[in-house]
Amino acid sequence: MFFAPTVLGLGRAGARPAVLCCSAGNYYNQGEIRKKELEQSCFLLGIPASDVTVIDHRDLPDNPAVEWDTQLLAAFVLEHIEANNINLVITFDAGGVSGHANHISLYTTLRSLHSEGKLPEGCRVLVLESVNLFRKYISILDVPLSCLLPRDALFILTEEETEQARRAMRCHRSQLLWFRRVYMLFSRYMVINSLRLL
Repeated sequence: MFFAPTVLGLGRAGARPAVLCCSAGNYYNQGEIRKKELEQSCFLLGIPASDVTVIDHRDLPDNPAVEWDTQLLAAFVLEHIEANNINLVITFDAGGVSGHANHISLYTTLRSLHSEGKLPEGCRVLVLESVNLFRKYISILDVPLSCLLPRDALFILTEEETEQARRAMRCHRSQLLWFRRVYMLFSRYMVINSLRLL
């Protein structure tokens, strides 16, 4: 939903992106459906199901109001990074893009792992910039401003890639409520990702 420009941009640059999803998305008791939708969406973005990992742990519930246990989350994240020789992690910033508590917990966890020197040597962390509501919904009109503002990485999709990102988003049928359809049309995150290094 938020990272398609980064995934496609990294793929375009020859990287092999993988996904670690830290919840099965079971807030509405649709965890199994959402796992399949995630795999379909990732496939359309060039990530095979074998490179998609979903953590389904009772203490990491899908809930926009629940802050996850960062110690537990850190154990899962670190194990995944080490087992797969990951050298670049992309996650949310302190705003979590939408203010979702689970997203913010991911940032808190990665920030702690990074600042405490627990990540493998050479493993970098990029965080996706959260922007204000106006910028969030001006789509490609945010490109000039994003190009002018400081950042460590910037991914901008072509028109064809943007349609690819929308097709991937449509795979999440169980979540496509009216406001997510509006999001698909107007959100900058369907077209552009600006990121900063921790």
